[in-house]
Amino acid sequence: MRIIAKRTLRDFWKRHPKAKGPLEAWHQEVAQADWVSPSAVKAHFRSASVLQGNRVVFNVAGNQYRLVVKINYPYRVVYIRFIGTHEEYHAIDATSV
Repeated sequence: MRIIAKRTLRDFWKRHPKAKGPLEAWHQEVAQADWVSPSAVKAHFRSASVLQGNRVVFNVAGNQYRLVVKINYPYRVVYIRFIGTHEEYHAIDATSV
């Protein structure tokens, strides 16, 4: 999968250094994946939550952070829409970010 944009992750882990290792690991796994559907994402990451509008929420670093992405399955592109703490996640609408 092609991930747009890693810079968002880097900016986040500069503010939250403990997130760097888990986010780098997530990025590496996703970059090597080939997801054709939401069920393929769930097969790879069982704790991921599939939302409407091709959005998926990932729990990162033992569920300390939430990562919301939008996936274009035909083109194999993952767009990072949001990364934040649980408190920050609860303040957004994950289906529209």
